[in-house]
Amino acid sequence: MSDPKPLLFALYEQASVGCGGAPSLWTHPADERLAANTFDFWSNQARIADQANLDMLFFADVLGFYDVFGGSAEAAVKWAVEAPANDPLMIIPGLAAITRNLAFGATVTTTYEHPFTHARRFSTLDHISAKRHLPVSPQR
Repeated sequence: MSDPKPLLFALYEQASVGCGGAPSLWTHPADERLAANTFDFWSNQARIADQANLDMLFFADVLGFYDVFGGSAEAAVKWAVEAPANDPLMIIPGLAAITRNLAFGATVTTTYEHPFTHARRFSTLDHISAKRHLPVSPQR
């Protein structure tokens, strides 16, 4: 029998106001998701995840608007469905600096950028985060 692999726990996020599963939750009066455009919001998320001993903070990146409903992106823009979307690779270095054990992952695509650019970013993140960055591609 092979050695069992450890079970890892991650916080799934998107660097956007309207995040994935509940895109219009930001309209609720008690929701703080509008602060997703600030570093304070993400540093708070990362600190809580690190203190809770989660293994990773994972960002699924978004590179476009949903345009299926009604045949246009109008509804997605109106209700902030995964928009506005920030670049998670710009947020991760700051979060790595303020956490101790939390690893970071992010999806990227070579549709809009050359693979070399991603490789360079991942290499840099790997070095400055003490190997706590895990690049992930949705095409894997």
